[in-house]
Amino acid sequence: MGVHRETIIGWLFVLPALVVYTVFVLLPLLLSIQYSFFRWDGIGAMTWVGLNNYATVLEDPDLLGTIFNAFKLVIFFSFIPVALGLVVASIMNRVATGRLGEVARTVLFLPQVIPLVAAGIIWGWLLALPGLINQILRAIGLGAATRAWLGDFDWALPAVGFIGVWVLLGFCTVLLWTGMTKLDPALYESARIDGAGWFTEFARITVPLLKNEIGVCMTVTVIAALAAFDIVYVSTAGGPGNETAVPGIQIYILAFTQQRIGLASALAVMLMALVLIVILPIQFLTREATQ
Repeated sequence: MGVHRETIIGWLFVLPALVVYTVFVLLPLLLSIQYSFFRWDGIGAMTWVGLNNYATVLEDPDLLGTIFNAFKLVIFFSFIPVALGLVVASIMNRVATGRLGEVARTVLFLPQVIPLVAAGIIWGWLLALPGLINQILRAIGLGAATRAWLGDFDWALPAVGFIGVWVLLGFCTVLLWTGMTKLDPALYESARIDGAGWFTEFARITVPLLKNEIGVCMTVTVIAALAAFDIVYVSTAGGPGNETAVPGIQIYILAFTQQRIGLASALAVMLMALVLIVILPIQFLTREATQ
């Protein structure tokens, strides 16, 4: 009887969060799946089209291109911040201690505190033709390299990716640094006695023992790349042309500008499926590594 009562009380505590999650997450998800099988402008009657919306996404080069752009952003939003975060955290774990370490963590984590819309606006100014980045290039004799970075067809996507690196590097570094502080110093002392250098310690001890933290970083940053919207919308709005168009931008345009709710829902469902396809193996490998 006591166990049954505790179970009921536990569910009562969980119930408010479960209701909110159902109303704002599960219900919209189910509605999006439903809408993806219809042609609908958001106002009139819905027309059943089956899988036609999904076929349109796969056949339309512009819509399919947004998915490829999202995967390109994974390099900047995920791989680079995680790799740099490992190196920076390892270096700072050795040299930045005490008050210096606290200041370093605060400075590195600051971009995470700044709203993404504000970050996009700031970097839009910095990367503009008369912006600070081009002024620095001119000052060091690289005036030929100056350009409107966010308006250049070749450099717009890497420029957006650079903003993502700036935003996510601090998160990865602080998380990995925290993990490094939990590692047993005796492991490093034994390695040094055996003549191991910094890189050997980093590759053979630090990275393998931080697979759980690396998995968390990869999960968060890959989702940020595939579901990117704020930074891209504020900095380029998907331009020039469709060079920086990502699924989040295209879903917004289809749903709220072109009133193609069914097609927007199909793209959203495909994006969710892609996120799961990419994230689940990362979670599985991380779980296997820590067991």
